[in-house]
Amino acid sequence: MTSRPFLAVIQYDGGGFAGWQRQPADRTVQAEFEAVLERIMGRKTAATGAGRTDTGVHALGQGVSFLGIERWQPAELRRAMNALLPREIWVQQVHVMTPGFDARRSATARRYRYLIGTDEAAASPFRRPYEWALGQALDVGALGSAAAALVGEHSFRGLAAAGANTTHYRCRVALAQWAPRADGVGMAFTVEADRFLHHMVRFIVGTMVDIALGRRPSADFPRLLAATDNLAASPPAPPQGLYLEAVHYPPDLYAEESTS
Repeated sequence: MTSRPFLAVIQYDGGGFAGWQRQPADRTVQAEFEAVLERIMGRKTAATGAGRTDTGVHALGQGVSFLGIERWQPAELRRAMNALLPREIWVQQVHVMTPGFDARRSATARRYRYLIGTDEAAASPFRRPYEWALGQALDVGALGSAAAALVGEHSFRGLAAAGANTTHYRCRVALAQWAPRADGVGMAFTVEADRFLHHMVRFIVGTMVDIALGRRPSADFPRLLAATDNLAASPPAPPQGLYLEAVHYPPDLYAEESTS
């Protein structure tokens, strides 16, 4: 049967998963997604994620590519997947893509969001799994200054996990900003770049929060962007506050309109 490339834009609650990438024993989003694809396509079907989110990290717009049987149309494929996937995973859109499309390699940018609860109610069991329940006020000016220093191209060796499997540490940040959350109970950090290293966003947020709480001077942040290791970085922020919000692809890679 003839196949063609598809892109599924999916959301998931990462609390019950050991991240996106398949693991030998632990439950992962990739393994659940591929199991459903195998049932639908009648054969083993590999799925490639745009971002390898860590244990406990959530997604609002993870891009997943796979080769599907040509007879499937985006709308019916989306319905079939949502009928079989566990409740923690939901397919928001399905697109038919041009030959050679790869969700990871074809991406031009990824955007992450990190949520912090600064009020006492952040400790609620209905909020704690989805944000950093910090419960303390933050110096907004210090957060803004640190975020401004991120924009541009830098080596993030000082703000990423040690031993990351990468050929280089340089990333180009197009957007980095803090803003009050729409629900009025904390702060949200949005960052968009051409690529991200392992634990990079969590190291950035953890260090920024230490600066905003007066635990370390603001001058530390530019120095970390020039560091050759991560020994001076603050501990990474907890995973449950992090969301892969969106992945961007060139318009000419979309072969057809998506489902709604």
